[in-house]
Amino acid sequence: MVDGGSTDETLAIVSGWAKHPIRLVSEPDDGVYDAMNKGFALATGDVIGFLNADDFYADPSVLGQIAIAFRDDAVDACHADLVYVSKDGKKAVRFWESSPFRKGAFALAWCPPHPTFYVRKHVIERLGYFDLSYRLAADTEFMVRYLESGGVRSRYIPRVWVRMRVGGQTNQSVGNVIQQNKEILTVLRKYGMRVSVFMFVLRKVINRIGQYGSGLLKNIK
Repeated sequence: MVDGGSTDETLAIVSGWAKHPIRLVSEPDDGVYDAMNKGFALATGDVIGFLNADDFYADPSVLGQIAIAFRDDAVDACHADLVYVSKDGKKAVRFWESSPFRKGAFALAWCPPHPTFYVRKHVIERLGYFDLSYRLAADTEFMVRYLESGGVRSRYIPRVWVRMRVGGQTNQSVGNVIQQNKEILTVLRKYGMRVSVFMFVLRKVINRIGQYGSGLLKNIK
């Protein structure tokens, strides 16, 4: 577990898990991607993914589903769907339904939900950690590097794996949203993808509207 030197009750809660084999690092970091890079360095398992402070698994079967996906030696990485929920965790706000990766998909504004993205450790050791030069889009750069450039063989599992509370860093301001998208466009060009800025933004807006509509329908059900 990586904690950014928090002053709330986090460490007291973790101390209650002393009977479990938890490795804890609690110290200031240079943002969430730096913290996750520390997690990469600490991890000892064969498959690595992240569950951040405001995220939780959609149900108790998620880890089992991940384990089943990686029984296939042809799978290097996998991802699934994500639901954004209200801060109390009860109401669906957005439903991020993903799909299988196809070459060139990132240039069409496609991206898997990073909190559902799991990768074999030996692949991470080959392709590297998060690039800290990207303040808001290091997760996108990571997945573009792995899927578009690194030849990682991925599998999409059409199930909701993570419920994520609203209020993340990117969506805290319009400025952050704009900065993130500028970084994403820089990433796509870095990896040789030709992108129409207008069509990229239009597709993102359409996708986002669809996600909010799906979130409302899920609450109706």
